[in-house]
Amino acid sequence: MATDPYWKLLSKNFPDIRRLYAMYADKHPVMLYDIQEHFVYAYPYEDYRAELNERSQASLKQQYEDALANGMFVVFVRDNKKRKLKSYSVPIS
Repeated sequence: MATDPYWKLLSKNFPDIRRLYAMYADKHPVMLYDIQEHFVYAYPYEDYRAELNERSQASLKQQYEDALANGMFVVFVRDNKKRKLKSYSVPIS
């Protein structure tokens, strides 16, 4: 992941992402970091999943369930300029 530019951005902003996650941890949100807005969002899983296409819904379902089972949460990094949306599973603690 060292060469992944989105991972580098995620790592740089992880304290803010984790802080927001902690505020809603009991709801197990899906997190989103928007590169252009420099803003972090916390979404209810079902609401976020409903916004995705069928293939992405299936992928998120698997990733989300695996993340929860392993003490992790799902974070998306959105790059509107390059029209990219990339997800990561990261440790809660």
